[in-house]
Order: sequence, then structure tokens, then C-alpha cells
Amino acid sequence: MSRDSRERTLTSKLAEALTSSLHLSEVFSNAEDVLFQLLPADYMALCVSRPGRQGDYDWWATKMPAPFLARYSELAEDDFVRSAVVRRPNLVLRDTEMVPQRKVLERSRWYRYCRELGMPLEQVMSVLLDVKGGVHGGLTLYRERRRPFSRRDQSRLQGLTPLLTHTVRNCRMYAEVAARGQMLDAFFHHRGARCVVRASPFTEELRTPSTTALLKRWFHPSELGSSGLPTELVERLALLAARGGDGRLGWDTWARDGEVRGLADQDLRVTFTRLPERDGQRLWALEFQEIPRAIPVPEAWRQLLTKREAEVVSYVLQGWDNQLIAEHFGRARGTVKKHLQRVFDKLGMDSRKALMSRAGLMSRGPLS
Repeated sequence: MSRDSRERTLTSKLAEALTSSLHLSEVFSNAEDVLFQLLPADYMALCVSRPGRQGDYDWWATKMPAPFLARYSELAEDDFVRSAVVRRPNLVLRDTEMVPQRKVLERSRWYRYCRELGMPLEQVMSVLLDVKGGVHGGLTLYRERRRPFSRRDQSRLQGLTPLLTHTVRNCRMYAEVAARGQMLDAFFHHRGARCVVRASPFTEELRTPSTTALLKRWFHPSELGSSGLPTELVERLALLAARGGDGRLGWDTWARDGEVRGLADQDLRVTFTRLPERDGQRLWALEFQEIPRAIPVPEAWRQLLTKREAEVVSYVLQGWDNQLIAEHFGRARGTVKKHLQRVFDKLGMDSRKALMSRAGLMSRGPLS
């Protein structure tokens, strides 16, 4: 096999390894052998910055002593490799392009420190991977002997730089989404909610386990889009997002009569909630609630209550809590509590439970 043919084969294997996982540790483990074949070296290190934590890196290294990485942050300012590549991102540099003279390299604190560790680094080649979005990475190869990296080695790594950058970007994005998903998942599980979280009207980030079964129960397959979410809800979310989440027109809630799906004893309510931004993206939560079919407000009560008090009672009988009622009316929760207290006083009751129980008995009429 010719050298060019072997190089093409190895490059193909490397591309496969770099797309073998969305976890950088697995990717690096799968790719390191092929990288060493393409770019012979004694040591190799990949570092990737941690967003929002300047000077802090995650490391994946091959054959390097543990102290090399453990003390890197305190010696970083003396690392001539780092100071050279940060000025020329995405460009592969050899040591002869990093320091003007060999004697300058040998006098550096970094050079002496590596020799103290029993890792005499005589030649180096490195590239800063500019991932964007506040993230960058670096791939560095070292040789113990004075056998310089050739221009061919440099050209080969330069050709691989876009693929390496793409891999780091994808893995970092996945890690952030996974972490965000875990936090949201824990939050919604704590609330016991059936919920879908979207990063945009068309990109889903999280779905709590029981939500899919609920969707199948309440929607015909023809109503569901490719994501398994009803097309009508996706369209409503797109409208809300375009309006900046303004729910004053009532678009932040959606309801379905249970009789549409043969569920005569309950209705479905979907609440659209705008969550805080993350990395410039607005998150939305769609919370699904199965509401017991509303008990009507007894006519006798309507004679005793004001119009607003009767409206509050009607929502209590639908299972709404004080916060939801307050948001619906655009009032403070304390205002709703005051309305309810006046209702309790007028009807001679002391709790929501008693209110719902009495209304249920009255809706069934006298026992025969």
C-alpha cells in the first residue's frame, strides 16, 4: 500500500472514530491510536475549556505523568505553546514557529519542569481549536527526541483541524444539553409534572416519561407531528415565541374536552410557560394536566356570591390552584385568597375540599 493510500485509509478511520460518540472521553480514546499512526509522537494531549470558567480545562492525555496536568493551571503562563497558539487560532504551529531560537525554548521554565517529571519534551506541534460560543480547545503532540515535526506532519494536522473542531463543538453542545436536561428533568419530576421542554418551537430538549402515554391517550396519531407532539400545540408555541411569550390574549393555555377522545369525566389543559434563557436560547415548558370534569357552580350559590366570586369558585371546581386563578385574572394570589375567604364565609365552609365536596353532592341532586 502506498503512503498516500495508507494516509487516506487512516484519515477515514479517524473520521469514523471522531464521530463514534458524543462523549469526548470516548472519542479521544477511540481516536488516539489512529492519531499516533498519522502523526507519530510520544505524548498527546487534548484540552477543552469549561464555559464561564476562564483558565479552567478538561484534559484527555496519553502517556503523560499525572503531575503534568495537575499543575498546569499554575504553570500555564510559562507554557510557550499556549501563548503562541492563542494568537493564531485554527493554525497548526511547530515549535520553530513558537519560539525564535532553540535556546529560548530550553531556558523556559516549562521545558525544565517537563524534564524534572522525566518527560523531556524536545519537539512540539499544536493547534488551538476555536470552537466559538465561548469554548476553545487545543490538541498538542510532543516528541522526546530531537526529531522535528515535518511540514508534512503540519499539513496533515492542519487538514484534520476542521474535523477536530467540529467534534469538540458537538460533544460540548451535547454535554451542555444533557446537563440542562438533567436539571430540568429533576425539576419537573420533583413537581410530578407531565411536561415537554422545547428550546424552540421545533427543537425538543426534554420529555418526562409519562408524557408520551398521555399524548397517545388524548390525541389521534393523525394529530401528532414527526416529533410526537400535536401539530396544533407546536403552532401555538411558535405564535407565542413570535410574540415574545405574551399570554395576555389567552394563548398561553390550551384545553381539550375529554369527550373528544371518549374521556367524559375529565378534560386536558396544556400550559405554556416561558423559562429563563440559557446560552441565548429561550426555553419553553408545555405542562399537561388532566383535570377532572368541572363541577358546575350550584345556582343557589350564585344568588349569594358576586360575579367574580362565582368565577373563582368555578375555577376551584375545575381543580385550579390559587396561583393559576390569579394568573388567569391578572391579579395577585393574595387577591384570590381574599375572594375565597369571602366565599367560605358566605357559604359557611372552611376549605376548598369542603367546597368541592358540597358542590359535587348538590350537582347529583337528591338521592332517590
